[in-house]
Amino acid sequence: MNDKSNPTKLEQAPRVSGAGFRLGHAFGVEIRIDWSLLIIFALIAGELGLAVFPSWHADWHPALIWATALAAALCFFASILAHELSHAIVANARGIPVRTITLFLFGGIAQLEGEPDSPKSEFLIAIVGPLTSLVIGVSATAAAVWLAGDPLRAAAASGDLVATHAALTLLGPGATLLLWLGPINVMLAIFNVIPGFPLDGGRVLRSVLWAATGNLRTATRWAARVGQLFAWTLMALGVVEVFAGGLLSGLWLLLIGWFLNNAARASYQYLLVREGLEHVPIIGVMRSTLARVDPGLSVERFIRDYALPSEQRNFPVEGPDGRLLGLVSLDQIDTLDHAGWETTPVARIMVPAERLTRLPANAEAGHALQELMRGKVDPLVVSDGERLLGLVSRNDLLRWLNVHERAELAARTA
Repeated sequence: MNDKSNPTKLEQAPRVSGAGFRLGHAFGVEIRIDWSLLIIFALIAGELGLAVFPSWHADWHPALIWATALAAALCFFASILAHELSHAIVANARGIPVRTITLFLFGGIAQLEGEPDSPKSEFLIAIVGPLTSLVIGVSATAAAVWLAGDPLRAAAASGDLVATHAALTLLGPGATLLLWLGPINVMLAIFNVIPGFPLDGGRVLRSVLWAATGNLRTATRWAARVGQLFAWTLMALGVVEVFAGGLLSGLWLLLIGWFLNNAARASYQYLLVREGLEHVPIIGVMRSTLARVDPGLSVERFIRDYALPSEQRNFPVEGPDGRLLGLVSLDQIDTLDHAGWETTPVARIMVPAERLTRLPANAEAGHALQELMRGKVDPLVVSDGERLLGLVSRNDLLRWLNVHERAELAARTA
């Protein structure tokens, strides 16, 4: 794992905060909405309701304008969901399960349970998203032109802007919505095929480089560098836009560029970490020497006798038969009033065993990494049936990687 990048920064790109709500399921995939999506939804609906649609339909009642604007914004995010679902459907068909899709500030993320095992799989999973957006865009535009009839077709064919604007005023709400939705999806498809890793186009580029070199790490490194170059270009354009007077559009370009730069760098670092942990037995990484507590122990005694004197962060709670009942740490104590410390047993505040993620003794550290990067549970429990063998956290993985990196460096310089 020798590389000029820092491989021991355990990052994965891109991930959202996890705050939000579940919308439902489609094709076996959980659909989630991150609260940050409301920001971009309000901006799009506001732009349509205050500027775009009033310029097309000055005679429309404000209620009709805003109803069309809100419907258009909803349809836009439905098209993004379709884009991400297409990734999920192809990934499932290629043997890579997809657990969730999250819509958030910058669009959507289909969270794959693994990585493509071949350039072909990478290519197919990546390219289907932009193709889906393109199909939606072309179909919506064609439907809008069909609904609009001859006036819009004739005006567009003539290139007469005055006549085109006059034709726009004749559109009904459905044609208006579709005529905005179509081109915006075509633009989305074009943006996504730009080879800026980890955008879809960047993943297509990585698949081509992977096929050409036969080396996933080399392909990812070059795709990530192209992605960072694209991100810095966006940020430079954002600075120019700000000084040119376009404050909001400039800040938006800066924000997208910053996000893509971090995502490209973290994606490559995550690959290095994942490669470093492949085929490493989990029992060689986990912490097996652990202080364990009784479920009836009071919170006060737990803090005094276990948490404060020890560097151990998470403590297994075991029953008389040695069966794991849960985990307790200082994090759970934050939810309890100080007055209840003396009378409250740790069993009342622990994370119960059924909510913990378990790994078998023969699991690999790479599997633990995938579970931890989902961000729901840290640490993981390593067990043999009901018997606890140890715990493994992100810090444990980092410690193992750092120790072995130093050992490799010492061996090379000896």
